[in-house]
Amino acid sequence: MASNLATPGVYVEEKSSFGTSVVPVPTAVPAFVGYTEKALRGSKSLTNKPTRISNFGEFVELFGGAPSTLFTITPPAKKTKPKADADAPAPETASDPDDYTLEMDAATRYLMYDSIRFYFVNGGSDCYIVSVGGYSDAISAKDLNNVATGGGIAALEKFTEPTILAVPEAILLSEADCYSIQAAMLQHCGYKMQNRFAVLDVYGGNAERTFDNNDVVDKFREGVGSNFLSWGAAYYPLLNTTIVSSSEIDFTRIKNPKGLVDVLNTEVDESVAADNISSARAQGIKAEIAKIATTTDADLIKSLQATLTVISPKLNAILTDIADELNTLPPSPAMAGLYCMVDNSVNVAKSPANLSLGSVISPSVNINNENQEDLNLPLNGKAVNAIRSFTGKGTLVWGARTLEGNSKDYRYISVRRTMTFIEQSIKIAAESYVFSPNNATTWSSLRATVYNFLNNQWSSGILVGSTPQDAFEIEIGLGSTMTSTDILDGILKMTIKVAIVRPAEFIVITFEQQQQKS
Repeated sequence: MASNLATPGVYVEEKSSFGTSVVPVPTAVPAFVGYTEKALRGSKSLTNKPTRISNFGEFVELFGGAPSTLFTITPPAKKTKPKADADAPAPETASDPDDYTLEMDAATRYLMYDSIRFYFVNGGSDCYIVSVGGYSDAISAKDLNNVATGGGIAALEKFTEPTILAVPEAILLSEADCYSIQAAMLQHCGYKMQNRFAVLDVYGGNAERTFDNNDVVDKFREGVGSNFLSWGAAYYPLLNTTIVSSSEIDFTRIKNPKGLVDVLNTEVDESVAADNISSARAQGIKAEIAKIATTTDADLIKSLQATLTVISPKLNAILTDIADELNTLPPSPAMAGLYCMVDNSVNVAKSPANLSLGSVISPSVNINNENQEDLNLPLNGKAVNAIRSFTGKGTLVWGARTLEGNSKDYRYISVRRTMTFIEQSIKIAAESYVFSPNNATTWSSLRATVYNFLNNQWSSGILVGSTPQDAFEIEIGLGSTMTSTDILDGILKMTIKVAIVRPAEFIVITFEQQQQKS
């Protein structure tokens, strides 16, 4: 600048006073992969294009609403009274009004919409959505992770911001396909990206443990394989939630309206036989019930629904059963939300455990201390985190382990995620030194940059030690981390050691009686 002074006046020249600093990377940016009603921003398709959203309203705007999951109802079978005479036929009686069965149409079941609701209810914030198809598509492992076309999980390889990966709809696949997707999630996190953490659900997680060859947890442990276990955590069981409200359920959820008409007519016949209603009133009720099979207008459906729910306890029971089925959800989206809430309110070193889950009534399986022993400390080392119900406390996450439960280094979720956070933050900062002179000046500057960052982490409680020297070590330089050959080859090496805080998983309190002192 000084050589170009030509016009009289005052000139200002700025110089950098501070060196390069390490900017902490985000730790709570989940990515969800699954099926949505649509995937459009205006006329532009968002299919297999990771898209960042900030709230549930934005999700609905870009990806649409809830799926219309259908159910088939089977009317109750006829009961017979015992024969009064061996030669006389047994007379048929009315069927058992409580003996209907509901079967969900698997082809109409999708979890993405309710999972995102579940995520935001539990403290979720910004996240990425990867829509792999619509509600007319069959859920397939190929769509969820299409390596050949770069779709599904593979689409996230070009994005560095996501730090958590969840695929709730994996549990809707066949058992083998579910495990293949979960193994792919671990590989994606631990091998390909090394900057994110997988949250897994146990296949068949609404079933009780049997501790035999059909045990759902043991089959999960075998199915996910043994690679990159420290890069993921699993949660069991599925959760009974309140995400789907009763106002979202009506009789149009029944795939076979005639079957529903038969069930409700049976209820009316039972009421007539018990002298609870007159035959004339029964005919009027049946006339309303018959409209179920022919009513298609939305306003008329709403009106008919209101009428029938007043006069038919059976319909209310059926709708409740449907809502219960739809409200049984995998825990992974709620856990992703909990990870975000903990990271944003405390820091990444805080374990996402001993915290209650929002919009959860109860776990689908009750777990006690004895049952949890095998989950937390299994013989094969693959830990599964329990979600338990405690009297007076609600439903709590009662586990904080990665799948690699026997590892001294990475058995805890908070340790694995903290290490990733430190690694990625320093990695990005060090990129500014690429192609700098490989000499003592660069080494000193880089060391100072890393030292300031780690010192800040120690001050915030992420690293443990009474002094910074106890919390971390940094080595860099010729004769320390590099040889002359390294320098000739253009290689700069730095070694960093950190003492990461670990959770107090087991608290032991010892009591003794002492002698009276006065």
